Amino acid sequence: MTDTTTRVSLSEKLNLPEHSGRECLVVLYGGSIGKKHDLTPGVTTLGRDPLATIVLDADSVSRSHARIEVVANDTWVVDLGSTNGTFVNDVQVDRQALRSGDLVKVGDIIFKFLAGHNVEAAYHEEIYRMTIRDGLTSIANVRYLNEFLEREFARSRRHGRELAVILFDIDHFKRINDALGHLTGDYVLREMARIVDSRVRRDELFARYGGEEFCLVLPETTREGAIGYAEIVRKVVEGHRFTFDGANIPVTISLGIAVFTPEMTRPVDIIRAADAALYRAKNNGRNRVEI
Repeated sequence: MTDTTTRVSLSEKLNLPEHSGRECLVVLYGGSIGKKHDLTPGVTTLGRDPLATIVLDADSVSRSHARIEVVANDTWVVDLGSTNGTFVNDVQVDRQALRSGDLVKVGDIIFKFLAGHNVEAAYHEEIYRMTIRDGLTSIANVRYLNEFLEREFARSRRHGRELAVILFDIDHFKRINDALGHLTGDYVLREMARIVDSRVRRDELFARYGGEEFCLVLPETTREGAIGYAEIVRKVVEGHRFTFDGANIPVTISLGIAVFTPEMTRPVDIIRAADAALYRAKNNGRNRVEI
């Protein structure tokens, strides 16, 4: 992402009142992840145009994509007739007031809007969150998954506790990207993660393993319990209506389960077993569970 400085201001042209608060946009996904863009009173423009305040070098972003208006006690995002639209919390908007914590999507780049007197503390908290959370789906990332699994695996070996791991991925995900575009693919990943995450209990972990592949770690879960859990997840995804930009997108997943056995000596052993089961699920027709 190109370094950004304020080159053009529309404040005087729009006759905007002064604003005394502090706001910023933090890049969560796409571009320079973690980069903070401070928002000054007036107008901040976003787009591929080199004269934009925040220059976004991405094909999914229009030259003049959107602007942020910081006025009085409010901050607004305004779409500028972009090709792919501007979204706030996954809802396409023309003009929308922003609240601290809102997710603003410009093309395939996702920002988090932060505001208030503690914006610096909120920013540093967000940076820490990025070390354990996936920027696109907001669930745990692979780094945190590895730490969690190592801890639970050690407990299972030491105390003979039950442990199950479920790996799954989206069937024919490449076809979705190729036919409907990466913005649709990103939507499917986020929406699928959202509906599955709502089923996860406090002592369990749901993480993005990579690409369209996800992982569930289920402590104190038997073989039978893991099979039942996986079937519920499979049916929930299959029965959910995925709709983006007016298109209904059929989505199914294939799942592979592994349970801890005393022969396993490293966390990677249970992951490999789950991955082998996932491979069988895909080879046996997809949209199914294997263990």
